[in-house]
Amino acid sequence: MKDRGIEKIPGCSLIELDGAVFEFFAEDSEHPQLKEIYEKVEEMIDKIKMAGYVPNTADARLDVDECEKEVSVSHHSEKLAIAFGLMKLHPGATIRLSKNLRVCTDCHSATKLISKVYNREIVVRDRNRFHHFKDGSCSCNDYW
Repeated sequence: MKDRGIEKIPGCSLIELDGAVFEFFAEDSEHPQLKEIYEKVEEMIDKIKMAGYVPNTADARLDVDECEKEVSVSHHSEKLAIAFGLMKLHPGATIRLSKNLRVCTDCHSATKLISKVYNREIVVRDRNRFHHFKDGSCSCNDYW
């Protein structure tokens, strides 16, 4: 693709907290609280794995091994934004974010489980629609 001048648009998720907008990119390395955010992502992934989550690496980069693909999908922008929301919002508060691209299959299934495990409503506006995740289900009925 690169030799034809085609580039993939990086995934970007936005979350608003206390009047400030925070921006996260896939595999972000710029946020000032990056260490804490990645620790929260690891905790999140561990908890949802105990609830049955299996990473879907079909949407990951093709040029890396399976282990690196799992790490890559765990660092998608919406997972970083959700982890930040879990860190900063009071327990039970709805997490709302918007994303510039369509939510991938892995993030969709992970967010369903995050909503159940953390007992949170999570609203994601992606390129195509609003997804309301609650109690392990999504308002799109897994059709998006």
